Amino acid sequence: MGRREDSVRIQTSVLNGVEKKVLVWLAHRQPRWMTSDILTVIGTIGAFVIAAGFILAGTKDIHFLWLSSLGFVINWYGDSLDGTLARVRCRQRPVYGYYLDHTVDAINEVIMFVGAGLSGLVHIEIALSILVVYLLLTINVSVNAHLKKEFCLTYAKMGPTEFRIIMIIVNTLLMYIRPIRKFSLKVSAAGKTFDISALDAVAIVIFFILLLIYVVTVIKDAKDYDKIDPMPKGDDGQ
Repeated sequence: MGRREDSVRIQTSVLNGVEKKVLVWLAHRQPRWMTSDILTVIGTIGAFVIAAGFILAGTKDIHFLWLSSLGFVINWYGDSLDGTLARVRCRQRPVYGYYLDHTVDAINEVIMFVGAGLSGLVHIEIALSILVVYLLLTINVSVNAHLKKEFCLTYAKMGPTEFRIIMIIVNTLLMYIRPIRKFSLKVSAAGKTFDISALDAVAIVIFFILLLIYVVTVIKDAKDYDKIDPMPKGDDGQ
């Protein structure tokens, strides 16, 4: 089985430089009993907190979005720091870590997007559509890590941290700016009429951005693999 340290980590997000310094600073100050596995669990707890915040905000009080925002911070802390802690302590487990990290990331995304969809603040069809595209991007990252030894963590200068910050800002605007919270647009499609909320609108924009990124990435990768693995002369098949 290939070892994941052979893959080049590609991180070009806007906050990458600052985030690396913060994560290393935090890693050096973790108690001795803290491990990467515990941090991974903390990240998953954060995903549940995000889901709970969305559901409570949709069914009880919109101001429960503060809980969702807290969940994004908890999720960032656990999800971003687990690998950094292992590297700082020279306790890397490339195969185990790669498997656990990506498996748990997928589970966390399911928890978060299903929670958002169940909240009623965003149509569940939209939330699940974003989840599908995100998982497609995740699969593409894993394939490239195996075939091209490139482990791309960001697209269009955006990574998970930037999206978490965007969602915290959106949550804050929804809680404290009434016109945004009360925004509603009726849209007819497939013989049905849908009420599009402000969060729906944000989700739709995120969906199309991720879809565009995915399509562009797949086309680019296909061209790269065509050069890496050209058609044998005289062979019409794959």
